[in-house]
Amino acid sequence: MINTPGVSLLPDGLMGFAYLMFLGYLFLGISISADIFMEAIDVITSQTSLVSTEPDEEGKVYQIELPVWNPTMANLSLMAFGSSAPEIILSVLEALKDLGSPSGDLGPSTIVGSAAFNLLIISAVSIAAVGDGDNSVKKIDMMGVFLTTSFFSVFAYIWLFLCLSVNTPGEVTVEEAGWTFGFFFILLILAFGTDKYASIKKKNLEK
Repeated sequence: MINTPGVSLLPDGLMGFAYLMFLGYLFLGISISADIFMEAIDVITSQTSLVSTEPDEEGKVYQIELPVWNPTMANLSLMAFGSSAPEIILSVLEALKDLGSPSGDLGPSTIVGSAAFNLLIISAVSIAAVGDGDNSVKKIDMMGVFLTTSFFSVFAYIWLFLCLSVNTPGEVTVEEAGWTFGFFFILLILAFGTDKYASIKKKNLEK
């Protein structure tokens, strides 16, 4: 619609305003679709199951609700996929559009920009939002999981630099792509292990 013949003859100020409104319309569509997607993921991860407890001293058995999904695994897989869905879709579309020819900078730029925003801005806002006031004590509940995810967040940038600037400048080989995909599962395994270790340690301290 914007590229209709004759539109380019309109004043620059009017065209700039039209492009700005159209860009806002696109962002609105992305936000609506992403919000629906995140709500669907939230429904999936909030599922619970009834588990019977061991009989107490009086022989009574109780049923308690336990989450089906491990919170750490849900955050690192489904929730991460949902929040990064727009960038992933853009990267896939660019790769399919330029299939058979060198890809552009859209894919790496969106992924790196999104990761930097999540790592820095969202972490800062989350820390500032937690607590009752400026002097409240803020503590990380599971330090092992935090350190694991922090290490892999920084390592992702180092690995990207090694792939694109050191090992094979300007391109990504199938082996590098396979290693990158494998690192994700290594992250999940290590994070799940540290989560379980922290849970067991917490239960022992409560006893």
